[in-house]
Amino acid sequence: MKIKLVAGAVALAMMAGSAQAGCVGGAVVGGVAGHFAHHHALAGAAVGCVVGHELAVKKKREREAERRQWEETHHH
Repeated sequence: MKIKLVAGAVALAMMAGSAQAGCVGGAVVGGVAGHFAHHHALAGAAVGCVVGHELAVKKKREREAERRQWEETHHH
């Protein structure tokens, strides 16, 4: 049952946008870690969602900054 839940969450992450995917991916990892750490899967999933979302947003901003910088240096 847990394998199906993880597989479903991964499929949702792949269909979602990057920030949502970060949340879902983080929630999966956090939930699994929380489950094995004294059965706190929900708390782990919540923290994982927040962390995953923040990392995805940061990565998106970095990619956009790199794209803008490239456009400025290569635009004549």
